[in-house]
Amino acid sequence: MKPRFVVAGALLFAFGIAAGYAASRSGPSLYEGKTKEEAARALLDLARQQAGKGSWERIAVGRIYYLGGFKPEGKAIFDEVLAKKPDGSDLLRIARVYRQADEWDKARPLLDRYVQENPKDEKGLAEAGAGYLLSGDRATAEALFARAFARESEVWATVAIAGAYLGV
Repeated sequence: MKPRFVVAGALLFAFGIAAGYAASRSGPSLYEGKTKEEAARALLDLARQQAGKGSWERIAVGRIYYLGGFKPEGKAIFDEVLAKKPDGSDLLRIARVYRQADEWDKARPLLDRYVQENPKDEKGLAEAGAGYLLSGDRATAEALFARAFARESEVWATVAIAGAYLGV
């Protein structure tokens, strides 16, 4: 038998085992008959594997960890994303989680960094302004809102601003 066929066969075998393992680690066996915490942890473990290297996907997993009461695990994911050169959208997504957790001290630096790195994004300006308004700093919020409207009025920016005035 030729060496390349042996290697190809070995790779197919290994992929088959990996696929079988992944299949055995998904579905009802992850949550049936388990406590809510056990089910959530098992599902989040799978979700982390499924997320791979995607920053948005990993942030989504980190969000559930963080807001679900497993803050160290969530923060570790956020720190991993932030340790590399994150996209602006990554900064906004992580800041949203911190805002949802009422942790303005963690959200603010991410929003400020976003605004500095993306001064022309009306949606990001509006979202950063919303964070400021929701934290009680109306003057800074309205300055950011004015910058957003100076760019181009866009539905998502307008909705973010309106929501902030309603506490959303």
